[in-house]
Amino acid sequence: MATTSKRLLVSDLVSTDKIDQVPSNYIRPITQRPDFQNVVHDSIPLIDLNNLNGPNHANVIKQIGEACADHGFFQVKNHGVPESIIANMMQTARDFFNLPEQERLKNYSDDPTKATRLSTSFNIRTEKVANWRDYLRLHCYPIDNFIDEWPTNPASFRAHVAEYCQSTRNLALQLIAAISESLGLHKDYMNTQLGKHAQHMVLNYYPPCPQPDLTYGLPGHTDPNFITILLQDEVPGLQVLKDGKWVAVDPVPNTFIINIGDQVQVMSNDKYKSILHRAVVNCDKERISIPTFYCPSPEAVIGPAPDVVTDDEPAVYRQFTYGEYYEKFWDNGLEKCLDMFKTS
Repeated sequence: MATTSKRLLVSDLVSTDKIDQVPSNYIRPITQRPDFQNVVHDSIPLIDLNNLNGPNHANVIKQIGEACADHGFFQVKNHGVPESIIANMMQTARDFFNLPEQERLKNYSDDPTKATRLSTSFNIRTEKVANWRDYLRLHCYPIDNFIDEWPTNPASFRAHVAEYCQSTRNLALQLIAAISESLGLHKDYMNTQLGKHAQHMVLNYYPPCPQPDLTYGLPGHTDPNFITILLQDEVPGLQVLKDGKWVAVDPVPNTFIINIGDQVQVMSNDKYKSILHRAVVNCDKERISIPTFYCPSPEAVIGPAPDVVTDDEPAVYRQFTYGEYYEKFWDNGLEKCLDMFKTS
């Protein structure tokens, strides 16, 4: 008989208690379980950013626009983030999750409003079924406001993570300009709508799971932010919904996966869609993924860009602050809440 877990983190449940069954609080209802038989292996567009600032600029912008409209996801190569910075970031995440339980738990909190915290699942205060994931959440822009809250163990943590945050922010700003331009807007339009800007990141740790068909690392959800830049290790786990089927997105070395968030869907007036995606687990290997979430600041007012609204395509959404949206997202437990902000 499956039991309910007592440990704070699922990784310690796996490594210390040596379980051979998924505890009952992680088991999804039958209709909500991952159906691995109906997952297809396909690719999402791979875009070379080498030409973004060169003579083929217009072609790269076109590719990005098509990817946002047709997939909501794309991969980028030649993105300008050095391989050494990526390797240091991934090793730092691995070293953190390999620390002894009591050392890691110094960072633990179940309070979703805390800027820096180690936690598990998604929001354990409100959810009915737990997810097979531990995570360290960090706010990282402006970096000087938050770095003193970050872990100091491993010793290189702050230096390596700060370097990575600054590199991914530069990439995010380039991509936001490109997405803005792809909609026919001025390249700086979206940038100016994000208020003071915000950035946070999550170090996700998905331990091996004895019964991966009963649970999720994270169930299907969209991202509430503007864009997400995902770094993942070599273990597959990301799946994206495309034409009613779940597509497994296998890792490609030295690329990032980019997905547009709910705020781009709003600003584009539904021309671009924020797409459901999920993380599945496996019984053999741990998996680490590191999403960077680039966001409006809480007071930023979000709404459809006036230049994409016409008599034939009126505004789908009302204006709202990002803080209002983000609060609804956390209260709703990963449920997409765009419908609450529609004009009608």
